[in-house]
Amino acid sequence: MASVNVERYWMQELLQQPGLSHARGNRNFSTARLAGEALATVESNIQVPFTAPAFNAAAIAMASTSAFAQHSSSKSSPLENEERKWMMHYLAPRDIDVKQEEMSPYSLLTVRIIKLRNAHQADFLSQSDCYVSLWLPTASDEKFHTKTIKDCRNPVWNETFYFRIQRKVKNILEITVSDDDIIHDDDHAIVLFDVAKIPLGERVFMALPLNPQRREELEVEFVLESIRSPPETIITNGAIVCREVACLEVHLDRRMKKKHFSENELTFTVRGSFEETQRVSVGCDSGSPVPDPTFFHYAKYKQPSLDVSLTKKRKLPTFCACVSCGARRRVPLTLPLKSLPSEQEVVGEHRKFDLRFKVKKCQDDLDIRLGFDLCAQEQDFIHKRKKVVAAALKDILQLEEDLQDDEVPVVAIMTTGGGTRALTAMYAHLLSVQELNVLDCVSYITGLSGTTWTMSNLYEDPDWSQKDLKETLKDVRKHVLKNKFFTCFAPDRLKYYLKELCQRKQEGHQICFTDLWGLIIETMLHEKEESYKLTDQQQALNQGQNPMPIYLSLNVKDKISDQDFREWVEFTPYEVGFPKYGAFIRAEDFGSEFFMGRLMKKIPESRICFLEGIWSSVFSLNLMDAWYISVHSEDFWHKWTRDKITDIDDETLFPTRPNELDTRVVCPTDSFSDIFRDVATLRPAASEIHNFLKGFQMNNNYLESEFSKWKDCELDSQPNHLTAGTDYLILIDTAFAFATSYPPLMRPERKVDVILHFNYSSGSQTGPLKEASKYFAKQGIPFPTKVPDDQETPHVKECYIVGDKESPETPIVIFFPLVNDTFRDYKAPGVKRSPSELAEGDVDVANTCGPYYINNLSYSEEDFDKLVNLSYYNVQNNKDLILQALRTAVERKKQHKKEQPLQKPPDGDGMCVPDREGTQHLADCPALGI
Repeated sequence: MASVNVERYWMQELLQQPGLSHARGNRNFSTARLAGEALATVESNIQVPFTAPAFNAAAIAMASTSAFAQHSSSKSSPLENEERKWMMHYLAPRDIDVKQEEMSPYSLLTVRIIKLRNAHQADFLSQSDCYVSLWLPTASDEKFHTKTIKDCRNPVWNETFYFRIQRKVKNILEITVSDDDIIHDDDHAIVLFDVAKIPLGERVFMALPLNPQRREELEVEFVLESIRSPPETIITNGAIVCREVACLEVHLDRRMKKKHFSENELTFTVRGSFEETQRVSVGCDSGSPVPDPTFFHYAKYKQPSLDVSLTKKRKLPTFCACVSCGARRRVPLTLPLKSLPSEQEVVGEHRKFDLRFKVKKCQDDLDIRLGFDLCAQEQDFIHKRKKVVAAALKDILQLEEDLQDDEVPVVAIMTTGGGTRALTAMYAHLLSVQELNVLDCVSYITGLSGTTWTMSNLYEDPDWSQKDLKETLKDVRKHVLKNKFFTCFAPDRLKYYLKELCQRKQEGHQICFTDLWGLIIETMLHEKEESYKLTDQQQALNQGQNPMPIYLSLNVKDKISDQDFREWVEFTPYEVGFPKYGAFIRAEDFGSEFFMGRLMKKIPESRICFLEGIWSSVFSLNLMDAWYISVHSEDFWHKWTRDKITDIDDETLFPTRPNELDTRVVCPTDSFSDIFRDVATLRPAASEIHNFLKGFQMNNNYLESEFSKWKDCELDSQPNHLTAGTDYLILIDTAFAFATSYPPLMRPERKVDVILHFNYSSGSQTGPLKEASKYFAKQGIPFPTKVPDDQETPHVKECYIVGDKESPETPIVIFFPLVNDTFRDYKAPGVKRSPSELAEGDVDVANTCGPYYINNLSYSEEDFDKLVNLSYYNVQNNKDLILQALRTAVERKKQHKKEQPLQKPPDGDGMCVPDREGTQHLADCPALGI
């Protein structure tokens, strides 16, 4: 590519802009020349002006001419009225064709903050010192402010702000009314406004009622207009959107040196980019190598600037005690990246070096899979597994004919948490299921908390389900019986923990207490270090020889209750991801750094013990969790800690549409409540993982996508504060908020027909199933509604079948609570105990303070054997119910096959229509015709 001098390029662009007056052109020419001189000397702190050379409208704040003239000390950075005239050159005519409007996804949002009536008096002796801030993160990372009007009950601003927006993303403008205080500004009210409500090409005036009782209103005017700008290619699955990413390449070429400078350092900063800030040493040694190119990856729509500063340090004479002689000083330069031509090299000259800039387009392919369907590897596994399941069902159900693929039900085992109790009982349950020849009928096993220990250990053997699990149980017995304290905290183990944590830190992982907990789990359940990883479990699935494991965790937020924000994160040997967003990454990439769908920094895959620490971190419990577990309600905490949210939509002004969010006013809590909330929601030991959704945005129609199936908390209606806007995921043990691992099985894409529910929770044995039934009913996901309740029937049986009498879409659940019922009197199905054997049937699993309580990590030989024998017996004693449920599921599949109409070929001469759940690549230009 040809090199272009940056000064010459800016001036040519300015002179070629039509519609500018001669005087305006002269003024810009002078400004551009000064900007070029700043680059040539790196001595002047001159920021390239808004008009040099193109429309940098990611988010631009302006004031009217009168406001600018009268209030030069405003919190905002207003531009003169002439800038508005120049910008209007890029506005499309009002009578533009509707089809062309849809072809141009960018719009210019104009927001005029007019005035506030009856402002809330936040100060004791005077009226509030009000100002208004605006934040639209889909257009800019910055918050923009009006000026502050002192001691006024009815402040008038009449200030205008401009944002360039992409209409295919959900743009929620947050307008905050604040009181300007010396120590800390108080946010009085925050208005959440969906920009999609504004009709294109119309001017909308609104009086937003902040407090109807006091008649407090904020008057705002909105205008949404089309603009002519280069189209943007976006990638979306209907729920989240990935926008264009650009890459800035910076080369440093030294041309001369000055001997009196012994150390120089260039600092490059692109705010909002993945790299953010990078430093390059500019030594004066002629033998020092030329620095490697510096790269910045940034969101193209934000149109950020490159800040360059040279840090200089002069040699200090040995006799000089003057501090200022050796002080560093920065001489900054700001270069708008919008001013750089794409795929061309631009040269900036300095008396000591040259800077070469080049903006390139990043790869279109993402390293994240967007789509709600199952990944190709899982689909291939299911195809292979169905052959194993079909043969097993034919054998145990004594069917006369082979089952076809569409007649084979998908059977899953669902487990709950429960520490060592869950670990032990699950081994016994799987052994019992195996001896009934039912294990080969199972396609999925899901787990959380303690059952993930069982699953992780089993899948170290690629053929575990084909081998006798009695031998595996003997090995587990040895580890459960050993003294955990002396084993886990011996001096050699402490040295090992420190070495592993230091190595993990060097690899780039975020270190937290759950990493140490994972190493302790490894010591509890293994004799030596295990190098096993999650992806190694793919070997156990390559022939469909075992059920597929799915591990469940929960993503939460700091200072927010689990009930106000929680998102399921599922882990399989193939992928890790969010069913809610339809976003998944390869399992080996979990923990690596991503930016806008691209893998930016590959970090070595974690060993399985560190994932076990995440899945079963009892230390991530906070006071709010403990309260909810105790009383199953957060009303008390919400009264004191939750922001007050009020719907203020005017349906006469904006008719209700399904893809739009209500306009709401959020009244933040006071300082005391903030402190109270911080203490109640503090998680000192939660896992922080690099967020692979960083930089994504919500689709404008995300509420109508598959996202709605998992929309279950308050923040789901505040897209600015969802996961894509954070740097890290905060993952905790799911059992604190939801006792079961049902969610992965309820994804409609997995089409699960039968679920064996093995319950290991303490307390109410029917509570987890009842909780799941209520949750899925609320979400509109088919699930049994008539479930047992130990509050109504205190005597809980060993096994229940639910869902078999409900709609065909409802999965059949075979529910096994952990209870001691007939086992007291029978040592095997139909075999009564002798008087001398009755003591063996006395297993106290109901007592939360008994030998099987959650915090007990070691069992005696007697307690271990009793729990194993009880769990094994309960399954064996209910073999007929299991076979009955499997037979019903096969009959359902055959009946559905009969009722299914013949598939018709697609219309349009065989042209394939993309699946609505698949990823869409939308290029917003007429050539693609999408």
